[in-house]
Amino acid sequence: MEAYGKILLIAMPAFLLLVLFEKWYGWRKGKDTVRNMDMISSLSSGITNVTKDVIGLYLVILSYPFLLKWLALTTISNTIIVYIIAFFALDFAGYWVHRLQHVTNFFWNGHIVHHSSEEFNLACALRQSISAVAKIFAIFLLPAALLGVPAEVIAVVAPLHLFAQFWYHTQHIGKMGFLENIIVTPSHHRVHHAFNKEYIDKNYGQIFIFWDKWFGTFQEELPDVPPVYGITRPVQTWNPIKINFQHVWLLIKDAWRTRNWKDKFMLWFKPTGYRPADVIEKYPVYKIDDVYHFEKYDTQTSTALNVWSWVQLLLILLFVSYMFGNIAFINGLDKNYIFWYGGFLFLSVYALTDLMDRNTSAIVWEIIRGSVGLTIIFTQNDWFGAASYFAPAKYIVGAYFVLSILITGWFVMKHSREDVKMAAIV
Repeated sequence: MEAYGKILLIAMPAFLLLVLFEKWYGWRKGKDTVRNMDMISSLSSGITNVTKDVIGLYLVILSYPFLLKWLALTTISNTIIVYIIAFFALDFAGYWVHRLQHVTNFFWNGHIVHHSSEEFNLACALRQSISAVAKIFAIFLLPAALLGVPAEVIAVVAPLHLFAQFWYHTQHIGKMGFLENIIVTPSHHRVHHAFNKEYIDKNYGQIFIFWDKWFGTFQEELPDVPPVYGITRPVQTWNPIKINFQHVWLLIKDAWRTRNWKDKFMLWFKPTGYRPADVIEKYPVYKIDDVYHFEKYDTQTSTALNVWSWVQLLLILLFVSYMFGNIAFINGLDKNYIFWYGGFLFLSVYALTDLMDRNTSAIVWEIIRGSVGLTIIFTQNDWFGAASYFAPAKYIVGAYFVLSILITGWFVMKHSREDVKMAAIV
């Protein structure tokens, strides 16, 4: 946990700079593929994902060390060859996990957030799930376990394998010659993120594309079929926490509402998108039928809201970085403090993106967030040891919480007045 936090302290600024560089590059070339609110939503989603992972909000149902202990046919040492084997094993497992997530109703919920953006750019690579709280896919690492690949090798290679999937989420790199036959390229992954009928549920590979070619799921990007990005049932929110649970909530409601007892149990394991016939008729859900003619989710914004959203995002990133850099110290204060800190970060993301959605409830979430923050300061007489770095830190952080509540309240009132005026015009 602490080691991963240290890695993220380096990775997060690098990813942010690359996202901003892509925005600048697209603007410079006259092909801007990054919308501001969509970008902030994606970055916010990344914050929730890494926070969940670092504080350990998951349950391991089947672990790789367990498989290794009971199924290893041999024991091998930590050589460069072993790391290469581990990389291929992780990629093989990643292909099958990814494929299962796309084709099974229940498992789609753990992946939907990654496809929820209606854009395709580096920022959307950071849209990762927080809803997959049970880790059950170690079974796909069976080949590595049989070969006796040490667990510590998998632990080192896994983050590298994940980070290596970032670069190809872009529209600014065309086809890459002979590499198209070996690795996943931006062209391949544009196909994967598109929901045109020609492209949907194709190219599951994470690093190597030959898995798709071997197992029949490959689709080349066609020159006369421009990819259209998103999902058939659009999420219509900037809030990554809502997005993470939208699909499973629909499944829960469908299971409750259907009169077919078989469907109540089987709809979870049916192909993605399946809904019982009686529920479809009585409780229809908006679905995009024509991928070339639909309105992307957008919200009325202003320079002030854009600036404030970025200020909030950067401050949340500062809070995240402080936690990652001081995990051992925070745990030393109290084992529960890390969860309080994580909860505060989740509230921060929820309040910010609720404001971006122009919901009046944003002020409620901001008050809850500020109250939690002020309670922590009052209880500790500090902000998780920040006074050891800068004595007035608690006063500055406390003043920020009060100011944030006031500014959020001003935006909510402003948006309410604008909505009333708009309704009167319509």
